[in-house]
Amino acid sequence: MGISVTQLLILLVIIIIVFGTKRLRNVGTDLGDAIKNFRTAVKVGDEEKKPENNSGDQSGSGLAEKQTGKSDTQA
Repeated sequence: MGISVTQLLILLVIIIIVFGTKRLRNVGTDLGDAIKNFRTAVKVGDEEKKPENNSGDQSGSGLAEKQTGKSDTQA
């Protein structure tokens, strides 16, 4: 037993009467801006984490050197 279309329309009319179209428009705009800012912040956070994860030896053999104490040139 879900909500039918007529029940949704009645609910929408009541909400429009109580809050008015201008306030609902402002709420929608504010909600859209908040979602946009959140997505931007998440992207910036991901971009800041990428250099941290990639920092260190770029050769790929740095971990082996640290474990054995020898480098390729010393072997």
